[in-house]
Amino acid sequence: MIFDVLSLFPEMIEDYCNYSIIKRAVEAGVVSINAINPRDYTLNKHKKVDDTPYGGGAGMVLMPQPYVDAFESVKRLDNSCVIMLSPQGEQLNDKIVNELAKYEQIVLLCGHYEGFDERIRDIIRPREISIGDFVLTGGELPALCLIDAVSRKLEGTLGKIESADEDSFSNGLLEYPHYTKPREYRGLKVPEVLLNGNHKDISEFRLQKSIERTKTKRPDLYEKWLEDN
Repeated sequence: MIFDVLSLFPEMIEDYCNYSIIKRAVEAGVVSINAINPRDYTLNKHKKVDDTPYGGGAGMVLMPQPYVDAFESVKRLDNSCVIMLSPQGEQLNDKIVNELAKYEQIVLLCGHYEGFDERIRDIIRPREISIGDFVLTGGELPALCLIDAVSRKLEGTLGKIESADEDSFSNGLLEYPHYTKPREYRGLKVPEVLLNGNHKDISEFRLQKSIERTKTKRPDLYEKWLEDN
């Protein structure tokens, strides 16, 4: 999987990818992450990429030329998609993550300030994705969330791909509770069923706890799970 990220702050992307699971995925050749700075493509001698909005208003708007030229510099694979991180987009969820994991390349557009000149949308025609109903300073954090979530779905990123299959939302439910050593801590004991080695009982226990947790914490997900099952 290739991630090409258009960002005014490429260091944010590069730094995150030097740690933990994503770093190992890069080193293993599972993912390749390239940060492209639209400032490198501006025709303005001062490297300017934004200007005041026509019609007035607060803030600055990202100019089309640097972003379009930066985007067109990316070599596109046939099996690729283009995503603009935007609070106006569809909200990222596990279903979309699974869908995106089927691509060989994802190009990500990170905005800043008051957002993109509308002609960037008109020319590039990206799919717009949001990570929630709130506004951030820029698109880098949402882009990294997407990269992280999609990378986990790829064979070779995690020690066992089954780990992703057991994550919250993978089966429509929140994940069951986990325990490790010691068996007892401050009077709280690990449930006995997890210690008896009976995998059938353990699976049933974990499913029941997932159902209970989802019903309590996310009744919306629980109702959908009931409909689907």
